[in-house]
Amino acid sequence: MNFLRLTNGAAVEIGKIPVLPFDAFAAEVTSAVAAGGRLAALFGCPLPEGGVELYAVLAIEAENALFAGRAAVGAGYPSLTPACPQAHLFEREIFESCRVRPEGHPWLKPVRFPDATTATPCGVTEFFRVEGEEIHEVSVGPVHAGIIEPGHFRFQCHGETVHHLEISLGYQHRGVERALVGGPGPRSLHYAETLAGDTTIGHVTAYCGAIESLGRLRVPARAQALRGIALELERLANHIGDLGALAGDVGFLPTQSYCGRIRGDALNMTAVLCGNRFGRGLVCPGGCAYDLGAEEVADLLRRNVQLRRDATAAIELLFNAPSVLARFEETGKVSLETCLSLGLVGLVARACGVSRDVRRDFPHGIFRFAQLPVCTWDSGDVFGRAYVRWLEIQKSLTFVEEQLQALPGGAVCGEAFAAPAPERLVVTLVEGWRGAICHAALTGADGRIACYKVYDPSFHNWFGLACALRNQEISDFPLCNKSFNLSYCGQDL
Repeated sequence: MNFLRLTNGAAVEIGKIPVLPFDAFAAEVTSAVAAGGRLAALFGCPLPEGGVELYAVLAIEAENALFAGRAAVGAGYPSLTPACPQAHLFEREIFESCRVRPEGHPWLKPVRFPDATTATPCGVTEFFRVEGEEIHEVSVGPVHAGIIEPGHFRFQCHGETVHHLEISLGYQHRGVERALVGGPGPRSLHYAETLAGDTTIGHVTAYCGAIESLGRLRVPARAQALRGIALELERLANHIGDLGALAGDVGFLPTQSYCGRIRGDALNMTAVLCGNRFGRGLVCPGGCAYDLGAEEVADLLRRNVQLRRDATAAIELLFNAPSVLARFEETGKVSLETCLSLGLVGLVARACGVSRDVRRDFPHGIFRFAQLPVCTWDSGDVFGRAYVRWLEIQKSLTFVEEQLQALPGGAVCGEAFAAPAPERLVVTLVEGWRGAICHAALTGADGRIACYKVYDPSFHNWFGLACALRNQEISDFPLCNKSFNLSYCGQDL
């Protein structure tokens, strides 16, 4: 491969990243993906002399390595998507943000609705249509009941059967990536914590990993263990909450009621770590801002035992109910072929039988020394996605217990922060509870961040949800949607 080999969380000089002619760049990407690799990042950075430089980061799980390459393009370039479907959303985002057209893209439209600075009126866009006299459209959103964020779902149906679902997001124009450019600054850490509110620990750990590499900071062993515990507590809270919500979607009230409370117990364990239930303020460049005393460790161990007991009782009720299994099995199925073609990540991919997990494949922090078994299922349906959650809950509970019992001594925050190194690229991957989180940072000649790209796992998996609805009844949408439980704000960065 002509791309530069990277290590997760290790900065490299930008000058060492090979600049290839576009044809060679495209061939490297498509051949690596065809051989089983995954496109972790594809983004554009404006060049001072004009045009855009495309950066690609490939995750090759079989080699436990990342590879990076770049190519300069002008106003347009031949689209990668026809030969590499994983590139389809990346290229749409490049078209939106850099005004560079991927010629031959099968469905080229902005990822987010245009804002007031563009010629297109805000909220006006084209939707894909299935033609036919008996085809009808059903539109849902962008305004929803309850507390979920804005998102538009447009179904092309024949009777009750869905033939196509198009998902439009990005109504908020959050601009978090733009706000991180020029940093790190006083607010950068807070921006990272709120990239996706239910994934505070996952995103801030990825951000701090990038800043630590650029600033040559070493994280003490105790802080690495505390970060790992917090990450798994975040996974526990969200998986337990999702299983309760899935139970509610099929009218199985015992598990729904119990899991609503038990999720709170997992969140309260995070509050013992740092004083709040979502992990805000815990992770900082160089380590952690809070430590645990002997009493807090004993308290968390006791809570962990109780959490395991209560979660097991509530969740086994769910999987022992024939009425639940009848609704979960064969609903919202994603094939292994589709999963690999789209580059799906996280529990969605593992439910299709793909053994893909950053904690094992690209270990960073505590996961270089303490690894969790990768939990998979092969059905690709709602049952598979629910059951992988339950398997991961059990493994995370064990991990938290083991780390608390073997918590290293020493400080939780290491060396003083140093100015970031100039003209560097760093890519950090973290296995958030939804899947692989990817942060890529480029620094300029002054050491400040010149470009910052974030890919929440939802970015990879939203189109997987659209595929899961094909040939399903439209009434199955709430159940399928919850089985993915993707982030709206994580797509709108």
